[in-house]
Amino acid sequence: VSFMSGNTTRASVALIQGDAARGVLLIGGLITFVIGNAAGVMVSIKFRPQAVLLFVSVLLVCAALFDDLRELRFLLLILAMGAINASVEQIEGLPVGLTYVTGALSRFGRGLGRWAMGIRNTHWVVQIVPWLGMMAGAILGAALVEEMGNLVLWLPAAVALFLTAVSIQIPRRRQSRFIQHR
Repeated sequence: VSFMSGNTTRASVALIQGDAARGVLLIGGLITFVIGNAAGVMVSIKFRPQAVLLFVSVLLVCAALFDDLRELRFLLLILAMGAINASVEQIEGLPVGLTYVTGALSRFGRGLGRWAMGIRNTHWVVQIVPWLGMMAGAILGAALVEEMGNLVLWLPAAVALFLTAVSIQIPRRRQSRFIQHR
């Protein structure tokens, strides 16, 4: 569910191969990702960024509840992933996409190239964090699916709820470096 560029390619291949149902599902996933981004921003603006985490938590719980409906679970997970990107858009003025690994790796690589050419600004180093998180999460997720099957969806829901509770306790003055100024 986490690779929109891959889902775009897979949707195209499915449509060309005549697998309309799979192609439509994958295109639905792309649309759902965009809607999740929009919904996350709307929740963040209307309430607070922590409300986005609560929204994502609810979506993850719903995905865990719909164990037998794979397509609905797929779309709920993508909706949650799109929404989570609205919780942190920048760190100290630098753009950070939480699930946009390609962009993060590209920004990291460009920063590395500048550093190699003698430009010693190291703000680009933070761009590797989303990739490290995605890699660690993918490895852990794959291992947990092997052990727990579909019950594993309850784990990210519980972690998201815990992080929501913790983030609500963070004083606003400490959040200013991470909030997109509207």
